[in-house]
Amino acid sequence: MAIDVYWGSGSPYSWRVLLALEYKRLAYTSHLLQFSKQEHKSPQMLALNFRGRVPVLKDGDYVVFESLAVLYYLDRKYPDPPLFGRTPEEAGVIMRVICEYQSYAEDHVMRIARAYFLRPHAVRHDELADSMHVVASEARSIEARLAKSDWVVGESFSAADIVIFPGLQVLLRALAKPEAQELSARFLPLDVHYPALARWTRRVEALPGYERTYPPHWRTGRA
Repeated sequence: MAIDVYWGSGSPYSWRVLLALEYKRLAYTSHLLQFSKQEHKSPQMLALNFRGRVPVLKDGDYVVFESLAVLYYLDRKYPDPPLFGRTPEEAGVIMRVICEYQSYAEDHVMRIARAYFLRPHAVRHDELADSMHVVASEARSIEARLAKSDWVVGESFSAADIVIFPGLQVLLRALAKPEAQELSARFLPLDVHYPALARWTRRVEALPGYERTYPPHWRTGRA
């Protein structure tokens, strides 16, 4: 069966699915949708995902959306190499770390990203400072894990890496904007403040197929 993936450039949730497909070396047909043209809300896409959001993966007649659900489906359908570990214990840790990131860090990461990408003139610096404080605290937790291992959980690339990496990249891109200079001082340069995290990002970037997952519009210098 053919795998079709519908995604948007710069969406960290879409990026997760592309990383998983490349890591598992699965053949897929890429459908890059233009957010500016509202292609993710077209009748065709709404028939696949009534919420009008990406990513959406279609494997033959089966359709799945929500990035974590897609990762779980891919791991059950195409189990080697695994994304959720090789033992129940490892799977439990991977899911716990993902839940921690989603519960405690992700909303704050995306608040910062949205502020500098979508609403730069409506930035509330006090709110962003609070979010940056939370993100920095959670980053220290991940830094501690990566100081002991090459990957976030255990000795292999996993769904924990896949979920966290795109969010970090979006955050770093937002913090690189000139207007974010004051906020970024407590996080950047990454090699200084979070050296293990910096080394980990380079390991992910060195994975086979990574270049095919990189947001295309970032290459042109657009937001």
